[in-house]
Amino acid sequence: MRSVFNCLPLFRKPAVWLAVLSFMASVGAALAETPGNWWKPEWTARKKITLNTGAEGVVIDTPPGSPAMLVRLASDFAFTSAKEDGSDLRFVSGDGKTMLPHHIERWDALLNEALVWVKLPDLKAGAVTDVWLYYGNPAAEAAQDAKGSYDADTLGVYHFSETGGAPADSSPTAVNAEGLGVPVATALIGGGVRFTGQNSLTIPANPALGWTAGGALTLSVWVKPAVLGPNQVIFSRRDAAGAFLLGLDNGVPFASVEGGSGPQRTPAAAPVTAGTWHHLAVTALNGTVTLFLDGVSYGTIATPLPALAGVATIGKDMAPGPADTGYAGELDELTVSKVARSPGATKFAAINQGSSAEAAKLQVTGPEEASAAAEHSEMSEHLNLIKDISKSLTFDGWVVIWLCAALAVIGWIVAIGKLIYLIKIDKSSRVFLKQWKNISTDITALDHADEDNVKSMGGNTSRKEQKAMRESPLFQLYHLGSQEIQHRITNAKGAFDGLSERSITSIRALLDGGATRETQKLQSKLVFLTIGIAGGPYLGLLGTVIGVMITFAVIAKSGEVDINSIAPGIAGALLATVAGLAVAIPALFAYSYLASRIKDAVLSMNTFIEEFIARIAEAYPSKD
Repeated sequence: MRSVFNCLPLFRKPAVWLAVLSFMASVGAALAETPGNWWKPEWTARKKITLNTGAEGVVIDTPPGSPAMLVRLASDFAFTSAKEDGSDLRFVSGDGKTMLPHHIERWDALLNEALVWVKLPDLKAGAVTDVWLYYGNPAAEAAQDAKGSYDADTLGVYHFSETGGAPADSSPTAVNAEGLGVPVATALIGGGVRFTGQNSLTIPANPALGWTAGGALTLSVWVKPAVLGPNQVIFSRRDAAGAFLLGLDNGVPFASVEGGSGPQRTPAAAPVTAGTWHHLAVTALNGTVTLFLDGVSYGTIATPLPALAGVATIGKDMAPGPADTGYAGELDELTVSKVARSPGATKFAAINQGSSAEAAKLQVTGPEEASAAAEHSEMSEHLNLIKDISKSLTFDGWVVIWLCAALAVIGWIVAIGKLIYLIKIDKSSRVFLKQWKNISTDITALDHADEDNVKSMGGNTSRKEQKAMRESPLFQLYHLGSQEIQHRITNAKGAFDGLSERSITSIRALLDGGATRETQKLQSKLVFLTIGIAGGPYLGLLGTVIGVMITFAVIAKSGEVDINSIAPGIAGALLATVAGLAVAIPALFAYSYLASRIKDAVLSMNTFIEEFIARIAEAYPSKD
């Protein structure tokens, strides 16, 4: 830290600042050089989206066709570069020419979150497909096409993202649902709808929605059951010709078809768990109905699809029997098609729309690329302006900037050091938890009278793993608790007869104290970031006020009151405020992120203490 302060005199020389600005200009010019084949020069930024259905991504054996791809935009997307409503977004195929239809389900530039549906060209199995996302054109007009985002075989698409009113159909059929569900603001994909087991939605009868006898069908939906009950019907359609049902029976997904041969249901397999999202899909083709769970075939029945043309109900059965119940849980993204989508298309939808680790392997979004002409001119212009403004800085302004630079350097040293430490203990905690999982079910397997046995987790860890675990706060708590158990076993009068309630309370208090010390270690030196957050803007404001005051004093003394004599001094004074904000804003972001990581670490310690106390209370019960 002392070496940092020893470098501060260098910043007194304007030549140093000019050298830094020149370096930034050269970097900006280098970054501005982007590949050719730019779609249209009016769009100044783009990202490449790569879909990999081969071995290096997610293997999809059968061609998915032309599905609607979900694109999630988050903090890695420059929302400030796009229009405030996202209307300048354009998706272009890998050939650099063909524009792909798309529509936006959610756009929140404040929270850095957007959900966009894009109709892909013919997606191949076991191949790599590129799509370009262009943005950064303030003059662009909206070009969304919800109905064009789906092929002509799509009969219904319900996002359930409406905050009021009935769910709208985004497919070419445009048959809106009827009824009011309980809206969910943050479902799996934007908004969703919640069912209580009593409420329901209906899709009215429409000639375009008719199912032919023995015809083809694909129905898919995302569900998150709140409770697992018997015969919970998620989707039903009945008329005189028969019925079709999709639901959960005590967590077991099922598809049921009632036709001339009586009701038939897909065989039962492993149930889903409550409180988790799952993708259900049903396809019907050539007298076979197949049920898919999370993109994998779950069950099959040999029966043709009946002819159905009536009303469809979401959330319960249209004509429930005595054992039928309504669905209780959340629901999102219901899609109906008049063709049997391939298994590859079902798997693509389940992975692309979900939040599993495979989604990140299937769809990879590259870094932002800027058009050479726009980026180079804007960057150079901004840097040249800053150079000119810095020439008007007074000595007081330079002092403020030196101080802000010192705060920034100290803050970044603290932030980077703290981040490295958090990453280190996170890695160590993962190693420890892996070993803890092996012994937590029977903690008596540890020889608490042997220190080496405790440190090696019963002799199951190598010296390398032991060295890694020592950095973990969880290991420190485990070791502290084990020492207390060892102390009580060693000092027991006579045979050790377990831990009394008082002993367990004492051990808990000791572990709480250890957790407090670990928390203090995690939070140490964060005060330097808070100083940067609070002090940077005030230093900048001080520099600006002094600069403005001196500027007006010089004007009063010289008697020159034209804009050319005022503007340079005011601009130079405002540069001090910019410097103060440049210190505070990164410090604020770094502090927020580090505080979140520390909060997670503290929560992990508290959780471990509860688990440790529960394990030792179970392993060493008092015989009193």
